[in-house]
Amino acid sequence: MSSKGALPADNQVVSRLALIIGIGAISTAAILIRKCEAPSIVIAAYRLGIAALLLLPIELLRQRRLPKIKELGWSLLSGFFLALHFALWITSLAYTSVASSVVLVTMNPLFVTLLSWILLKERSGRGTIIGVTIGILGALTISWGDFASGADPLLGDILALGGALGASAYLITGRVARRTLPTNTYVAWCYGAGAIFLIAAMLLMGYPIKVYPAETMTYLILLALVPQLIGHTVINWSLAHLPAPTVAVAILGEAVGASLLAWAILGEAPTAMTAIGATFILTGILMAFKEMPPKNEAMVSRTKINPL
Repeated sequence: MSSKGALPADNQVVSRLALIIGIGAISTAAILIRKCEAPSIVIAAYRLGIAALLLLPIELLRQRRLPKIKELGWSLLSGFFLALHFALWITSLAYTSVASSVVLVTMNPLFVTLLSWILLKERSGRGTIIGVTIGILGALTISWGDFASGADPLLGDILALGGALGASAYLITGRVARRTLPTNTYVAWCYGAGAIFLIAAMLLMGYPIKVYPAETMTYLILLALVPQLIGHTVINWSLAHLPAPTVAVAILGEAVGASLLAWAILGEAPTAMTAIGATFILTGILMAFKEMPPKNEAMVSRTKINPL
C-alpha cells in the first residue's frame, strides 16, 4: 500500500489539536441537555434536526456531485448509529448522574479498537492500546461510587452503555465513509439521516414538532451549534487523518470536561476519585496522541480527501 499523500508529522499535530477543540465542544452537551425542558427524544431530534437544516441547504447548493450510492449508504448508516447513540445516551441523563452517563457512553474506545482491528484491519500500536487501557481505567475511576446516583441509576447506566455501542458503530462507519467523502458532504448527509430517524421516533412516540419555550429553544440551538456542528464535525474531520481508536480515546476527555462543567454549573462537585480518574484519562489521551499512525495506515494514503 502506497504511503503517498500521508499526512506529515506537522499535520498530525494539527489534527490532534483540532480534535482537542472538538472534545471541548462536545463536553458542553450533557450540561445543555440537563437545561432543556423537553423529552429526551425531542432533545436528540431537535439537536440533529437544527444542525441538518443549517448544513444540508449549503451542501446541496455548493457540492459538485451527489454522493455515490455506496458513499450515501455509509453516511445514512452512520446517521442511524448516531441517532441511536443520542437517543439512548440523552435518555440515560434522566436516570443517572452526568458523571456516570458520560463515563459509560465514552467507553467506546474498547469497542472501537476491537472493531477497527476486525472490520477495518487497522491494528492499533502499543501506545494507543496502552492509552485506551489507561483511559478506560480513568473512566471507571470517575464513576466509582457514582452508580447509585440518579432516579434509576441501573437503567440509566444500561442506556448509556447502549449509547456507547451506538457511538462506536458511528465512528467505524464514519471512518469508512470519510475515505472518499469530504467532511462537509459526509456530515450533512449523516446528520440529516440521523435527524430523520430521530424525528420519526419522536412522532411515533406522540411528540409533535413545535416551538418550545424560549429558554429551551436557546439550549436546543446551542446543542446544535456547539457540541454538534463544532464538536462532532471536528471529530468527523479527524477520522480522515487519525485512526478511529485514537479518536475514540480522545473522546474520553469528554468525561473530564463534562464533570468540570457539571461542578461549575450544576453543583455536582467532583470527588477525589474524579480527580484521579481525570488524571488517568488525560494520561491515556497523551499516550494515544504520542503515537503517530503508520503511513501505510493513514486514511489519506488511500484516497485523496478534501479537507473541507
